[in-house]
Amino acid sequence: MRRSAQPKIRASAGALRRRRCPCPSPSSPALRARSSRALTEEGQVYQLDREIRAAIRQDQACRLLMTAPGVGCMTAVSYVAAVEDPSEFRSARAVSAWIGLTPRRYQSGEIDVSGRISRQGDKLLRSYLYEAAAHVLTRATTDSALRRWGEAVRARIGFKRAVVAVARKLAVVLHAMWKHNRPFEPGLAVVAA
Repeated sequence: MRRSAQPKIRASAGALRRRRCPCPSPSSPALRARSSRALTEEGQVYQLDREIRAAIRQDQACRLLMTAPGVGCMTAVSYVAAVEDPSEFRSARAVSAWIGLTPRRYQSGEIDVSGRISRQGDKLLRSYLYEAAAHVLTRATTDSALRRWGEAVRARIGFKRAVVAVARKLAVVLHAMWKHNRPFEPGLAVVAA
């Protein structure tokens, strides 16, 4: 720091110390009224959140998707809302490309470069699938073929890239579950795709 700036900083710090705080005291009636209003609004938000989650749990497709590890209410409803009709996709792999979880490719002549994920499609759904995949790799207690496959990928390429790979695989599995109307089967072998 330059020497000429030091006196200015000291002077402004002293002015801030001498200045009185315009904040109301914690015992003022205005502050108590604001805090009680905030608490009632928070209670209303909590009540609405519970009602939304109850409605999601009543939906057949969402309940089916929530049998997969790491997939909760928000991930399931986001997936159902984004995909809408699973029969519109030719294959389950097309869903992961549509969401933006497949790597970009650059091909020209003999050059074939596989880059980062394309990030096309629904950003919120992609982030929910990423969180679900991170849950599968870190906190899930049930053993499944998806988790074992993810752990093998993690050992090979690192955590973050493995989470993206598991998120892509999870999108494919969710599509197949929804299309065939079958719950998640933990022992079912995961084919490397």
